Amino acid sequence: MAKKQLDEDLLAGGSLNKEKDKQAKKAEKLAKKNAKIKEKNEAKRTALKTKIDSLKEAKTNETDEKKIEKLDSQIKKLSDKYSAVGGNSSVSIAPRTVKIIKSAVCIVIVVALLVTYVATGAVRKGFIASLSLPAQYFTGLTVSNGENTAKIKVSTYNFYFASTYNSLMSQQSSYEQSGMDTSQIGLDVDFSKKLSSQTYTDSETNEKMTWAEHIHDLVLDSIENTYTYYLAAVEENGGKEPEITDDQKSQIDDTLSQYRETANKNGYTLSGYLVLAMGKGVTESVFRTESTRQYIAQNYQSQMSTDLAEKEYTDDEINAYKDKNEDSLKTVDIKLFECSSEDEAKEFAGKIKADGSNFADLCVAYSTDEFYKKAYADEGYSTELGMSKSTLQSRGYAIASEDAHEHEEGEEHSEDEEPVYSGLNWLFSSDRKAGDIYNYSTSVVYVISPASLSNRKTINVRHILIAPETDEENASATTATDKQWSAAYEKAKDILSKWDKTEDGFAQLAKDNSSDGSASDGGLYSNVVTGQMVNSFSSWCFDDGRKTGDTAIIRSDYGYHIMYFVGKNDQTVWQYNAQQALASDDSTSASEKLEEEYTVKENWFGSRYFEKDVDISN
Repeated sequence: MAKKQLDEDLLAGGSLNKEKDKQAKKAEKLAKKNAKIKEKNEAKRTALKTKIDSLKEAKTNETDEKKIEKLDSQIKKLSDKYSAVGGNSSVSIAPRTVKIIKSAVCIVIVVALLVTYVATGAVRKGFIASLSLPAQYFTGLTVSNGENTAKIKVSTYNFYFASTYNSLMSQQSSYEQSGMDTSQIGLDVDFSKKLSSQTYTDSETNEKMTWAEHIHDLVLDSIENTYTYYLAAVEENGGKEPEITDDQKSQIDDTLSQYRETANKNGYTLSGYLVLAMGKGVTESVFRTESTRQYIAQNYQSQMSTDLAEKEYTDDEINAYKDKNEDSLKTVDIKLFECSSEDEAKEFAGKIKADGSNFADLCVAYSTDEFYKKAYADEGYSTELGMSKSTLQSRGYAIASEDAHEHEEGEEHSEDEEPVYSGLNWLFSSDRKAGDIYNYSTSVVYVISPASLSNRKTINVRHILIAPETDEENASATTATDKQWSAAYEKAKDILSKWDKTEDGFAQLAKDNSSDGSASDGGLYSNVVTGQMVNSFSSWCFDDGRKTGDTAIIRSDYGYHIMYFVGKNDQTVWQYNAQQALASDDSTSASEKLEEEYTVKENWFGSRYFEKDVDISN
């Protein structure tokens, strides 16, 4: 468990800033989403190209002028559609998304990707020179709020530089594999060349600088952020460093143990290997100290968020938020299916019965993947309960996409420009009624309940996830064979048969058997809201007849879930969402206030020893 957590939280880019960590995950999710969009767009273009070629062939065999004119018109319309659909070029990214990704790549990871760093031939500038002592003793930066001060050694700067460098390189590789044009997210850097020889242009200010200077700025931001929360944590703890968790300590120990083994195999001591990979002065002691301080900062910021999340708000405060933000709190119940093309979506919508009773059957018929053909046979799989506008947008449905628009020649897109969402405007209109059917782009929607402030209560539920064992490690459950799914189902039935009919007994079974992250908490999810879980999971939980003690085995994209319904809570979903929004606003305000108090300043003399670039040895 520690190794897996280490890989995810540290090597993959674990953040000390919880909000930035969310942004990183959002950026990663966006990359995957854009890859899917690109794949769909290519399929659309192929289909359109086939139609265009067919019409052109018909035109060459036509002699009637009127028919030729009609064919020309059809060809033009299809050609316009073809040009409008993103092709093999990378998917365009909205300015606000660029900001999210730019923020995400500022994240400093606790443990650098040392193997990658060394394997590329990237060695810290001036490594051969005998100047390690200045890095260990000279102060390069000072982080302070006037009362609490941290003097940052040059070696610490080098640690953060290497971490930031590797984080950027890793994210660039991830986006490229997803088919994204990294120039659109400000990552058009060639890591095989010196950073000081490449130009970076800030998309917001249009300021030009070298990539070495840009990464230097990111490093300063990361150090300032970490030490802001670290110093605040120390102050609150009476001037002493708070303890990190035993798991965090073991993660640092395990990582250093792995690196020690690698170092010894290559003829280095651990500190020698770290210096080679991360820069002058970055010894085992520095690595351990900075990793610990990052955890302290992370824990303090997480506790700030937790304390505010648990803060109780009065009914008046919740209602006041509702009065100002009612539109964002409203939800709809719908049946929804994403077709592979707009033509298919129109055809699908035209076949839906007035009562929507054949929606699941149509989903099965129009699914192109065998897994989803079987999944959609379950009515709950296409049912979206209590979906807000933001939830629909986060799931990437076409109906929640921004309307395409064009600018006049020479006119640039402005971030202040209000986006238009025609699909969402239709769905959340006060004119909607149950039974309405709508086709927007590739989305097909059947309205079960129009937009309202739902009176559904939040719920608590426990579950045990039994994922099918696939032939490939970490492969999606959707790729599992029927035999593998059957084996998972039999295992789920066997586990449920051993249940002693108590909640504590179910919790223990979850701890012993579940492959979900909630296993350590006995499979418990508290204050679950509509739209939070996958459809089949959510549909079961929010069934009108659900009562405490109910159990079932349901299937999702992740495997089989052995369900145990704990019960309903007092707050409605919209009240809970309003409370969380208030807590989020307060948390942001508290973080911003703290971050404004601290500043980072460079020490002129010490900064002469910063390692801001890389020499390429191959």
